[in-house]
Amino acid sequence: MIPHLIADARKIVIKFGSNILAGQDGRINPAFLHEFAQGAAGFIQAGKQVVIVSSGAQVAGLSTMEKWSRKKDLHYKQALCAVGQVELMDVWRRAFGAHDLRIGQILLTQDDFGDPLRTLNMRNTLFTLVDEGIVPIINENDTVAVEEIKIGDNDTLAAQSAVLWSADLLILLSDIDGLYNKNPKEYSDAELVNEVRDITQVRGMISMGGTNNFGTGGIATKLDAAQRVVSYGIPMILAHGGKPKVLEALAAGTQRGTAFLT
Repeated sequence: MIPHLIADARKIVIKFGSNILAGQDGRINPAFLHEFAQGAAGFIQAGKQVVIVSSGAQVAGLSTMEKWSRKKDLHYKQALCAVGQVELMDVWRRAFGAHDLRIGQILLTQDDFGDPLRTLNMRNTLFTLVDEGIVPIINENDTVAVEEIKIGDNDTLAAQSAVLWSADLLILLSDIDGLYNKNPKEYSDAELVNEVRDITQVRGMISMGGTNNFGTGGIATKLDAAQRVVSYGIPMILAHGGKPKVLEALAAGTQRGTAFLT
């Protein structure tokens, strides 16, 4: 099913978490971004349009400003993101530049999605960028976002962006292979769910396990994202983003994942 979803989609939103953008040393991994850009360039050459939702600003900031690593103050966190956005976009720029593709950055807050005029401007900007062959890279504007205007997680941001752009497909790339019937980090007999057509039913069937990222801000937010986009007729794929040549593998059917279908 996953290869068919990718083959049939022209407008694809792809989301990355910080956990797959960083290497083992905790720094942004340029080699991974370059490999992904190669796969995305292949999609674009095949006539598809790609929008990226990228975490990693704080990780990139810490990579640059190590002396701030122990700072817990909100202003330092926002300052880290201000530094990190530059570093992160520079890596993305070089990765796509190797394939003669340009990128454009869009920083958003929840307020942007709640204001009709801003929403229209965001939508028009997205359409203009992709129509001109530029790859938009969206992230939450962590430098100014506080609790009242914070989106909260990039799964939600990716779903909102997919709806805004009227995408054909949302791909969430995480550090798990897809949706399991129970937490694979706790249960060795956990089984991967290949397809989901009733998200409400799935919520009641799967076991979230203990208090860890799988159940709080992990799989829960991914199910929320799936429910949001599916309600607009947009299918979603959840897959492991750390696998080699992930886009090519998903398109070829050599990598497993979970398809959430309308």
